[in-house]
Amino acid sequence: MSAAVDQAEERASAAARMGFVSGQVVQEIGHGGDVDEELREGIASLTGNALEGEEPDDVADVVLLWFRLDDGDLTDALVDSLTYLEADGELWLCTPKPGRAGFVEAGDIGEAVATAGLSRTKAISIAGDWTGVRLSRARH
Repeated sequence: MSAAVDQAEERASAAARMGFVSGQVVQEIGHGGDVDEELREGIASLTGNALEGEEPDDVADVVLLWFRLDDGDLTDALVDSLTYLEADGELWLCTPKPGRAGFVEAGDIGEAVATAGLSRTKAISIAGDWTGVRLSRARH
């Protein structure tokens, strides 16, 4: 098997572990030069759709929020992300892993998630430098 095929399978595997499926519309917020491009390509490949930019045409099934410590207030970023999301949609909060530039402490994430009215449903390593936390609106 070629290296290109191995890389494509690895990207699709990470996107599949995150729960992305064909046909989903994914809104991406916080894209920068440090994000994992292979993961982005895997998500686009698996969903069959290009990731939507910061100014979407419609609401999304999933919001992919790349967030670093110096990006501002995490609670505000989470609440703002909800405006782009279907009522039953999911939000993936992607933050740098410990020891990487822009790392966000777990306690800060937990506090922001609770304040934004969200709940954690899954946390995984999504790429070499990034951790992903899947969030959903808290059920009351």
